[in-house]
Amino acid sequence: MNGHVAAIFRHPIKGFTPEALKQIALVPNEGLAMDRVWAVENGPSGYNPEAPSFTPKQKFTVLAALPRVAAVRTRLDDTTGALTAQAPGAETFSGRLAEASEREAFAIWLTRVLGDEARGPLKVVDARGAFRFTDHPKGQVSIINMASVRDLSAKMGVELDPLRFRANLYVEGWPAWVENDWEDRDLMLGWARARVFKPIVRCAATHVDPTTAVADLDVVKALFDNYGHMFCGIYVHVTAAGTVGLGDAVTEPQARS
Repeated sequence: MNGHVAAIFRHPIKGFTPEALKQIALVPNEGLAMDRVWAVENGPSGYNPEAPSFTPKQKFTVLAALPRVAAVRTRLDDTTGALTAQAPGAETFSGRLAEASEREAFAIWLTRVLGDEARGPLKVVDARGAFRFTDHPKGQVSIINMASVRDLSAKMGVELDPLRFRANLYVEGWPAWVENDWEDRDLMLGWARARVFKPIVRCAATHVDPTTAVADLDVVKALFDNYGHMFCGIYVHVTAAGTVGLGDAVTEPQARS
């Protein structure tokens, strides 16, 4: 059974606003362009831009630790490279995070917004080359099965916003939870090819309502109580470059012989 791409999102700054896309190019070893290319240290993290390597998300201003981050609305302009950020009670920030001085300015602005909730000092760090600030050291592109989210919603008796799961691709047309058994299988994402890496283990970031910025539901506990696992979504590795757009087919992989 084939699914289709219902939504595409990138997250230029780790932990901040998802940005909806109509189409995106997928490249082996890189995932989505401009996805999680910046992160905000919440105190020294040990990350070195000159020798980028995986750093645990707890070192950054992410929803799992700071739900108020969801109240900050960010948007990257691909034409100018400028990032715009807005938050209740704060003046709008605009600057090019490719420049060190503007990264510092954004950190100052964000410090005022988060106040005592951030342990700080805050510092914006950037990715280099193919490196991305993913939650898993081998995570690349993340996919959510919308049927799985609806099934979990029904079990919890609430309507979960799929954006709680901060994925890159959201797929309709697959049976609920079938993706948990696809490790090491190949699938097509539009015109790109990928291999399923592993199911995504969920954390407290999913507890935060992306609209209200309030941690209001224990999604991780609900996953474990209802299914005996804490998975929702899969990581895939791009194996052949290509574009993927809204409505494109996403094949359900066959069992490997």
